[in-house]
Amino acid sequence: MVSRIIPVDEFDLIIFGGTGDLARRKIIPALFKRFQDEQIPSGSRIIGAARSDMDAEAFREFARDAIVAECKVSHENKDLAEFVEALDYVMIDALGEEGWADLSALLQPGRVRAFYFSVGPSLFDALAERLDRHQMVDAETRIVVEKPFGRDLSSARALNKVLSARFDETQIYRIDHYLGKETVQNLMAVRFGNVLFEPLWNSQFVDHIQITVAETVGVGGRGSYYDKSGAMRDMVQNHLMQLLCLTAMEPPAKFDPDAVRDEKLKVIRALNAVEPHHIIRGQYDASAEDSSFREDVENPQSKTESFIALKCHVQNWRWAGTPFYLRTGKRLEARDSEIIVVFKDAPHSIFGAEAGRHHNELRIQLQPDEGITLKVTIKEPGPGGMRLLDVPLDMSFAETLGPAADTPDAYERLIMDVVRGNQTLFMRNDEVEAAWAWTDPIIQGWESRGDVPKPYDSFSQGPAAADMLMQRDGRTWREIGQ
Repeated sequence: MVSRIIPVDEFDLIIFGGTGDLARRKIIPALFKRFQDEQIPSGSRIIGAARSDMDAEAFREFARDAIVAECKVSHENKDLAEFVEALDYVMIDALGEEGWADLSALLQPGRVRAFYFSVGPSLFDALAERLDRHQMVDAETRIVVEKPFGRDLSSARALNKVLSARFDETQIYRIDHYLGKETVQNLMAVRFGNVLFEPLWNSQFVDHIQITVAETVGVGGRGSYYDKSGAMRDMVQNHLMQLLCLTAMEPPAKFDPDAVRDEKLKVIRALNAVEPHHIIRGQYDASAEDSSFREDVENPQSKTESFIALKCHVQNWRWAGTPFYLRTGKRLEARDSEIIVVFKDAPHSIFGAEAGRHHNELRIQLQPDEGITLKVTIKEPGPGGMRLLDVPLDMSFAETLGPAADTPDAYERLIMDVVRGNQTLFMRNDEVEAAWAWTDPIIQGWESRGDVPKPYDSFSQGPAAADMLMQRDGRTWREIGQ
């Protein structure tokens, strides 16, 4: 099977924060891969803009080193040599006037120009104001902003107000890289492209749904940020919320940006207020070789969570009575992101009690290996009577699709969607604000109660209380990494 590569028109992409970590690890390597696959025309321009004192040639060397490290190519790679020739650089002062006239002079009229704000939200207003003042904004301008989209509802509204003062909502691309993952989009294909699943996708047939995003790393060098954020703000409010929306939403009328986002918004607004006893928070302890969460954030009294598990409900006709269990954490047993749809048991077993309980599960794995598995019940082979066991019907992308399974990184897809002007996989302003409106009362609740996160062993399944959250309902989590 051969994947289709559809080239985009020539464009100018300006990366504010072009010498930063995100540009080095994700943005520049993603652009190189799209160039390698001949999706980016050779006439396109990629311009780094930052306060680092370097010239265009130094920036090309910076990009070359980043691509060699992240894409595993040699310095002598022919595509690499051609790609870096498309790069340029402007030393710019986001809060002053230095470099803005130079940047304006580099831009080509009559083509898409995308400004990637790979900087902190505190600089968004200054960047937007100077782009407007130096007349770099036209009908073909897009801006890309990274999370966090605020830290609560009021700051998210303020951020949206800053952006909407200079740009139309159709020009604003709020990027959540989880939505660029191939399997996340395949979730929509599985649901809405197969008559097999959609009739069963409701509370009549689904017992519960688990959404897990587990990481083996700790907070690393992000301790100062993470102690002010925590897993709820950093992961649940955006990444897990998006996965929940795509799992629970109604079929949109068409695969159109606003039609899809309208349905996601309805899910967020239908989420119930989460009861305190349905919230489990944790902090990882030190291991033999690694420090504890409180040591990593340099705050021995920290009440910030590195792990959270929630039980919530979508209060509508489709999902009434079906719980959604969400969990995410750092320093867990394995790197594992997945959605598990657990279907109800058959209403009557003809095989007797000795056959045991069996049910179907649909597993949508996002990382480390993307794929979809459906667990079905069959007879165990052999002459020993009717014994049942559960086996997977496995669609591993690598095995099924062959070379086409070398799926692009999320940033590759999302940046190309920015150039095309396709906002389907990006968050809208009302969607961001609705997510914070649900999140804020949960955070305010545990802060007012003075709740302290429960400790858990590093590289474990998380705090034992998270298991109890499920066991009280007669259910169990799927083991992380299994």
